[in-house]
Amino acid sequence: MRKWDDKKNNLRFFMKNKIHLGQIICTILEKEGRKKVWLAKKMNYSLSGMCKILKRESMDSDMLMKISHALKHNFAQYLSDSYYADNEK
Repeated sequence: MRKWDDKKNNLRFFMKNKIHLGQIICTILEKEGRKKVWLAKKMNYSLSGMCKILKRESMDSDMLMKISHALKHNFAQYLSDSYYADNEK
C-alpha cells in the first residue's frame, strides 16, 4: 500500500472514532470544581462565546492549546491516546 493510501485509511479511521473535545474539557472543569464562566474570564471570552467553543466536537490546535494552558491540562493527549488505542486493535 502506498503512503497516500495509508494516510487515507488512517484519516477514515480517525473520523469514525471521533472524541468530543468540548465534553472532555467540561468534564475536567467539573472535576476541578471550575465553571465555564471561570474559563471564559481566564481566556478573555464571553460566557456565550466559551459555551459555543465547548459545544464543538473538535477545535483548532491553537484553541486547544490555549484551553490546555488555562486549565494546566494536556487535552491534545486525548487525541493521541484515542488514535493509538484504536490502531492497536
